Amino acid sequence: MVITYQGGGSFRIQSGNLSIVVDPQNDRQKPDVLLKTAAPYPAENPGQGEITGPGEYEIAGIGIRGIQIAAESKTDLIKTIYRVLVEDIALGFMGELWNIPDAESIQALGDIDILILPVGGKPYLKPEDAAKLVKQIEPTVVIPSHYKNPKDFFEEMGQRATPQEKFTVKKKELVEMGESLKVICFTA
Repeated sequence: MVITYQGGGSFRIQSGNLSIVVDPQNDRQKPDVLLKTAAPYPAENPGQGEITGPGEYEIAGIGIRGIQIAAESKTDLIKTIYRVLVEDIALGFMGELWNIPDAESIQALGDIDILILPVGGKPYLKPEDAAKLVKQIEPTVVIPSHYKNPKDFFEEMGQRATPQEKFTVKKKELVEMGESLKVICFTA
């Protein structure tokens, strides 16, 4: 699996010939699966493979669970966090969170191997709140999003930022990491 950062909260996950894009910044990409963590309600004719809200989905062998964040949703907007299972790796996408989700929502995510969450502060999670959420979920790898400079988050996590263009990983490597936590920093 290869994860690349596309700016803001947008990521591309490549698994063999399958591609997943989360919160694209434009409509030019044509992935197999497209996830939107903040979407208009009611949904505007989602395209094939496009998921814009809560529920259980399976597309091309990829298991997806969307959990609505009711406290941040409005009558015309649904905010959803996702658990995506691909290559036996559980990815958690926190999207555009402003606050730490309630315990029930975190529990509904289940075990997460790789957590992608906003860390840049207003209007998103503050670095210290993002660090608290990481401690609650206990992933093996954390990837920050929605930041101008991730320095404060890395300090909260007690790690050093070493920017990279992509993150390539296999389940076996995550298992070998054991209890250690790795925080990935992407170049913008």
